[in-house]
Amino acid sequence: MNLPKNDFLPELFLAVEAAKTAGDAVLVIYKTDFDVAEKEPGQLITLADTDADAVIHAMLRKTGYPILSEESADDFVRLQAERVWIIDPLDGTADFVEKTGEFSIMIALIENHEPIIGVVYAPATDTLYVAEKGKGAFCCTHGGWNQIYVSNTAQMPSAKAVTSRHHFTEEEHNILDALEVGEFIQKGSAGLKIADIAQGSADFYFTLTNQIKQWDTAAGYCILAEAGGCMTDMQGNALIYNTEDVYHKNGILVTNSVLHSVVLQSYA
Repeated sequence: MNLPKNDFLPELFLAVEAAKTAGDAVLVIYKTDFDVAEKEPGQLITLADTDADAVIHAMLRKTGYPILSEESADDFVRLQAERVWIIDPLDGTADFVEKTGEFSIMIALIENHEPIIGVVYAPATDTLYVAEKGKGAFCCTHGGWNQIYVSNTAQMPSAKAVTSRHHFTEEEHNILDALEVGEFIQKGSAGLKIADIAQGSADFYFTLTNQIKQWDTAAGYCILAEAGGCMTDMQGNALIYNTEDVYHKNGILVTNSVLHSVVLQSYA
């Protein structure tokens, strides 16, 4: 498909093609009475997860870059590579199962431990978010491209938070109460929550869990950064990608940048 800039890296065009192709594959399954299994307690998997993973691998492997994926065995050769793909073939499997439409396909290209390309595709609404480091963030809906930016909301009573639908804890609720946030909504898919911040339809998102992994945030990180937002862990530390341990051990905080220090201070 056409992208909003012709001088994007070839890898971004490829990542978009892979995400769209995988999206077509998962929508076919979405419309059926598919089986659901558990990889481990609380972690669902469907044929859509594995089919999307296979589609994306087949398309990205032509670049020769290692691939780190939620649905494939880890190959630690990636730790010696300058560039690595990090993918989540189906982010929001629980929402896919519940048929809320809030699931996405996420592809990021990492260079020297930093996302330089991000693609988040929501097949149910045919909404595509893309970014390349230094070239802005864009959203395509109904065939039209728009550059996106975070909000400039600076006061909590005017702020809108987005939280997890399935993993929202009492402690997280208490933080929102203490912040006196104006509004919060619950949503599936980490990628779509980050996209909400990037396009200014929400102002911040956080989670305290130590179970968030690099494929949950890598694509969104690039899109958010190019839209003017900020993502760190809940202690304010930078997120580093393509490390041996793929967990973000201290949760994550995603904001419009303006509110970042306010949320960090509430948790300190």
